[in-house]
Amino acid sequence: MKKSLKCTLLFVPLTIIMMSCSIDTSLNEMKEDYHPSIDLSLSQQTDWPMAIEILNLINNYRLSIGLSKIKVDYQLASAYAVSHTKYMIEKNELNHDNFQIRSKGMINSGALLVSENVAFGYNNPESVVNAWINSPSHKSVIEGNYTHSGFGILKDTNGKYYFTQLFYKME
Repeated sequence: MKKSLKCTLLFVPLTIIMMSCSIDTSLNEMKEDYHPSIDLSLSQQTDWPMAIEILNLINNYRLSIGLSKIKVDYQLASAYAVSHTKYMIEKNELNHDNFQIRSKGMINSGALLVSENVAFGYNNPESVVNAWINSPSHKSVIEGNYTHSGFGILKDTNGKYYFTQLFYKME
């Protein structure tokens, strides 16, 4: 199984730390009789206006370099993304813990390839997308051969955003 984790730490004045990480996995060997359950209603908890703006910015970038647009997944991938974002908020850390569960769930629902970018501390769609595009590992995910994306964008109790964006390819 190919799996890589790449993280970028960005320092900003006033000691605000913003982080983002990406992970990708080629999962052909992971397809098995494994069907994790996920509450699809979790997807309703994401900050959809921000998610749509992030997707628009990513799609504009993709179109500018000759790639096709990615479609939004309002259900399964977003439910997994929200679940992971809630987990990161609970742990108070940026991570890719349990990525295999999200990946297996997507693969068993027909995805061929799954990847994710995560981030913390950005206040608007432009800042998180710019950070991802300026990071080689995140940029490679954004430029990947994906067809769909789900979002988990939530604020913690201090009002700081955490982001999980799942990317996947359908046939």
